[in-house]
Amino acid sequence: MTMPILDIRNLRVSYDANVPHCAVNGVSLQVFPGEVVALVGESGSGKTSIAQAVIGLLQGNGRVDGGAILLNGTDITRWSQKRLDAVRGAVVSLIPQDPTGSLNPVMTIGAQVREILTVHGKARGKAADRRVIELLTKVGLSQPEVRARQYPHELSGGMKQRVLIAIAIALEPALIIADEPTSALDVTVQKRILDLIDDLRREFGTAVLFVTHDLGVAADRSSRLIVLKGGEIQEEGATADVLTAPQNTYTQRLLADAPSLSAPARIVRRSRAGETPLVTVENLVKDFALPDGGVQRAVDGVSFGIDPGTTHAIVGESGSGKTTTIRAIAGFERPTSGSILIDGLDARTLKGETLRQFRRKVQLVYQNPLASLDPRQSVFSIIEEPLLNFAPVARDERARRVAAILDRVGLTQATLARRPHALSGGQRQRIAIARALILEPKLVILDEAVSALDVTVQAQILSLLAELQADLGLTYLFVSHDLAVVRQIADSVSVMHEGRQVDHGSVEAVFERPTSAYTRDLIEAIPGRRRQAEGARSNPSETAEGYPA
Repeated sequence: MTMPILDIRNLRVSYDANVPHCAVNGVSLQVFPGEVVALVGESGSGKTSIAQAVIGLLQGNGRVDGGAILLNGTDITRWSQKRLDAVRGAVVSLIPQDPTGSLNPVMTIGAQVREILTVHGKARGKAADRRVIELLTKVGLSQPEVRARQYPHELSGGMKQRVLIAIAIALEPALIIADEPTSALDVTVQKRILDLIDDLRREFGTAVLFVTHDLGVAADRSSRLIVLKGGEIQEEGATADVLTAPQNTYTQRLLADAPSLSAPARIVRRSRAGETPLVTVENLVKDFALPDGGVQRAVDGVSFGIDPGTTHAIVGESGSGKTTTIRAIAGFERPTSGSILIDGLDARTLKGETLRQFRRKVQLVYQNPLASLDPRQSVFSIIEEPLLNFAPVARDERARRVAAILDRVGLTQATLARRPHALSGGQRQRIAIARALILEPKLVILDEAVSALDVTVQAQILSLLAELQADLGLTYLFVSHDLAVVRQIADSVSVMHEGRQVDHGSVEAVFERPTSAYTRDLIEAIPGRRRQAEGARSNPSETAEGYPA
């Protein structure tokens, strides 16, 4: 019988804090050669702690309290860091989540790849230089000789992640631990990175322990699935079995909440025939001056309208012009040409107090609520602040409005005295939404507002946004790179690529009949499509898109 490369037995991990915290409680699992095992679960489920324990890189206040970690049959649980150095990279490698924070900013890319070769005595001098180029070529980096001389800040996020993969495979390890390796990447870049890991696994017979909160990625890429919650395994089995017939109620909820796996019901889109759009963008152009005197065109001739009470989505990869477009609509960037009308006002011509008052009609909710909320303020002060900035409102009336909007976003009044650091990610995003709505805006711009949230929390926020839109008649401009979410919540969509709008129309039209090759590539790259297609083949009443036929 084949021996597992990784054999975890009854692992227990805890962290010392004001109140000691048990992060992993009696987890046992095995990973065999050539196998991809996915650990899935929400933040705090223990999946990253398991990965870090395997490679001996727990945080300073973390410790293994019990159990055993066997690598190729050898118990490495109590090994010193010096002994673990001998197996890191050679037997087991880690591909971390954050490529920017994982690379040394003052070392060239070539030097960082070469380091693992020299530390383990595998190559030196010109032989090491040749091996570096081979590795950079293998992971698909263009102009590998040039990349080897560059520093991390000169590479895109996808390029940096490829460098980390080159380092991880340099010594052809038996096991790769991939800890959320694509969560910060655009969907098409994500697909290329995941394809690369698959190719390398097949070439070297490497096993992969995939740590992810994205069930779409796990569905497409793993052979076995292990679902974690609260440091304990809730369910495990062949990926296809767990996805098609989950036995555990937590697994069932995760799958129901995952937009890339749940087949969205065909909904009747809101009809606004003959109604004047709340937002009209026509031939929007935005240029930026370059230091050498040249001009960079960030947005090139974008046009769309948003009817009152509907949701328009802008999708595209990093650098596509999404952010510049919404900043122009919000009045933070002055367009080079074109027009932006919001509720009958020309955003380009507004100045001074008129512009300031206009901004109360247009409110933004950002991707990272922790960064957008003042850590020194209480929740009450955060929500109250816009009322102090825009209108003279009596103190008692301010308190009444803050309490009312807090209730509207589903938080208790006890939350008002707390500060952002004491709240969960979902609670912080609800506070950011409450702050945006306190001024009763006409348009709410949601800039990647759910992309940093776990799937269940994401589903709760999307449900809240839909409820608020129905109750308050809100109009949304939803910016995202997650097409599965866009398909679920938007009425219309603009697809942007290199500053241009390459597709535009209703969500149904764009997803089912895309006119550009770029849009087709984006749709093909949505995680979970493989499993949806397989499900559709076994259920002829559904199309491959997951919609009822």
